[in-house]
Amino acid sequence: MSHLYFRTACALALSVVLGGCVTAPADTSDQQLEIHTILGHREVAGVGCVLSNAAGRWFVVAPGRVTVERSRSPLTIDCARDGAGSAIEVTQAHNTSLFDSGRLIGSIIVRVRGTHADPYGASGVAYEPVLTVLMQPTGHAGAADAPADSANVVF
Repeated sequence: MSHLYFRTACALALSVVLGGCVTAPADTSDQQLEIHTILGHREVAGVGCVLSNAAGRWFVVAPGRVTVERSRSPLTIDCARDGAGSAIEVTQAHNTSLFDSGRLIGSIIVRVRGTHADPYGASGVAYEPVLTVLMQPTGHAGAADAPADSANVVF
């Protein structure tokens, strides 16, 4: 009889532990990105960047983080800083899969519980989480060697 109680207690403990592991994010269409701007082989701080795709537009001061809405359309990053430089870069969304970034175990637990939620929403795409934008210097001579305001350069 005590063997039956032991099995019941183990099953109950396992269900409590697994029950706490299944937490779906409230909004799966958002993605946080980290933006860095480089000029002359150095990271430049205080650069204003506008990110845009078919879902909207967002602003961030680089280096910094911004939350964007995922879209199958490319993400355009337009950055500029007076006296330093500017850049426009485009990055493509990539398809995500069950095997990306260690999500396999979480997906198995979700499926065992009977919820078949796609962690990326209906789009199934994401952008690279860290984006590095290579800026071009403004027309000033020697601007490629050093940013205009070296106090804002991050080393």
